[in-house]
Parts: sequence; C-alpha cells; structure tokens
Amino acid sequence: MHDPLPDYQRFTMSGTPFGRAVVTSVWGSAPRPEGSAMLATGEGTMAGSVSGGCVESATAMEIGAAIERGTPKLVTFGVSDERAWEVGLACGGTIKVFVEPAVRPEILEAARGPGGEVVATVIEGATLGGSVRIFEDGRIEGAPPGGIEPGALGKAALVALEKERSTTATVESLGGPCTVFLEVFPREPRLVIFGGVHIAVALVPLAKALGYRTIVADGRQSFLTPERFPQADELILAWPEEAFQRIGLDASCYVCILSHDPKFDEPALHVALRSPVAYVGAIGSKKTQAQRRERLHEEGFTDDQIGRLHGPIGLDLGGREPAETALAILAEMTAVRYGGNAGSRVG
Repeated sequence: MHDPLPDYQRFTMSGTPFGRAVVTSVWGSAPRPEGSAMLATGEGTMAGSVSGGCVESATAMEIGAAIERGTPKLVTFGVSDERAWEVGLACGGTIKVFVEPAVRPEILEAARGPGGEVVATVIEGATLGGSVRIFEDGRIEGAPPGGIEPGALGKAALVALEKERSTTATVESLGGPCTVFLEVFPREPRLVIFGGVHIAVALVPLAKALGYRTIVADGRQSFLTPERFPQADELILAWPEEAFQRIGLDASCYVCILSHDPKFDEPALHVALRSPVAYVGAIGSKKTQAQRRERLHEEGFTDDQIGRLHGPIGLDLGGREPAETALAILAEMTAVRYGGNAGSRVG
C-alpha cells in the first residue's frame, strides 16, 4: 500500500484537484498487489504506483475523468481488454483499479493513525464508494453502506487485517450482493532484538529497509551503544523482563533473542513465548535448541507455546556471515508475516 500522506500534502499545496486509485484485484502476472495506490491530478501529475509503470498513464487518465465526473469508478486493465497492448498488460496480467475524484477523509484518517484497521469500501453495488472503518477490536465506525450486514463485513475485515493483505469480499446488502474492497492499514511492525551482538548490528538496517521499527535491548552497556546501532529507533538497557515490559509486547512484535547467553536468553524466551507476539526466534545450534525445548517442557510450557519458537533462528540460506544470518532471519520473519511456506535454518 502506498502511503498517501507525503504526496497528499504536496498535491494539496499545489492547489490542483487530484484523485486516488487503488488496486483492488490482481490476476496473473500483474506486478503490484492489492492495496497499491497512486495519486494523480487532472493534468497527469502522478505519485505512487498501481502497476510498477505499465498502466500508470492510463490510470492517471481515469483519475482525471473521475475528477471531471465527480464520481468513482471500477476499471479493469488486462489481456481481455481491447486496450491491453496500449496500457502494457499484454504479458498476461489483469488488475482492477478503483479510481476516485478525491482522497476520502477515512483513508487519510486511517493512514494518519496507528494502524490496526480496515477501510471497507463498496466498489460494485448500489452504494458505490460508500465506506466504513473497522478496527482490530471489531468496532465499526459508522453504519455500513446500503444495509450491508455488519457481522459478515467485520469478520471478513478482521481476517484481512490478520493476514495484512488488502482484498475484496462479496457481502449481502439490502440491494443484494455487493463487492467490498477491504483496504488494510496494519500496525507498524516492531522488531524487538534482545542481545546487541554482531548479528543484531547487521539485522537493524535490513529491518529498517523493510519498514520495521527497530528496538534493541541488552543488559550489557558495552553491547548497546549508538555507535553500534546508529539506525535503531530505540535502545533499552535492561534485563529481559524489564525490557519487554517497557516495550509492551503485542501482536505487532517480532522478537529475536540473540545474546547467546543463557542468563539472558532463557528469561527472554519465557516472556516472549507467553506473549501474543507474531514471531519468536532464538539463536543456537540444533543441539542447543533441542535441549532448550526440553527445558521449556519441564518448566510447564505447552506444546503450542514451544511450537512457536523458531530455532535455530532464520531460514537455511547457506550463509554464515552476520549479514547473511540477518538476511536469513528477516526471510523467516517475512514468511511468518505473510504466510509463506519456508523451511527452517540448519545449524
């Protein structure tokens, strides 16, 4: 999903009317996923992307037409369209794009907020363009347009939010079935590292590039200096229990335990495995991990809790240098985050 805020401010200051387009469905080799968005003026000035370049100009024209009409429209680009060669999707991809004459307030509010919500918009049906905001606690702000059944809408929205993937859903309304686009605004993911070791030094900048807020904690001052972690968002000098309490572990957190020191790693694991975090990974060999799992079992952890532990941490990409290990860890985190299917690291 393209963050509209910087471009929105820039376009607003120009004084030229502008609209928004967002990808609602993709098939085949379309290069950008659902939720990819762009802004454009009637004169064709663009920001963001719905296709990586191949249909941007055509989408900008559709936004210009929406500005003139004052109404939204669902547009399809693809091989079945007579304009396929013209717009550049003759390679086999097809996308549906919802174009609007302006950026709706609810989109701006969701983008400006902390995340953890979905904007549900009717893209096919009698109340075209009608929308509501649905929050991670199940609360729906406003009445669903067209008499859409709120229970089914809320359930579909929460599934999309959990997967962090914008998608479409068909729901019942007073006028019959209608298509709703569920635009996901997830919480900012947080990478929580305990252990300011060499792998952590390599991991922080890679995670920043993928959009994580990075927090490094350690009980040893010498491992936790701004010189070692110039890009970290936060450094916390504390033992695991205190550090994790200050952080407030939640479902947006991805915890990597890297100190390789049992007096830190074991209490850190105890807290992380009992928390709702999205990912728990711990450094150590296969033998170390087997012994660790046995101890956790003896200490009363359930099979489900122990099964959440990724150890040895990271995917088996073959590399062993700090940056390569950091890449393997982020690859595993990405697979967990988006439901990818990947094996564990060896060694």
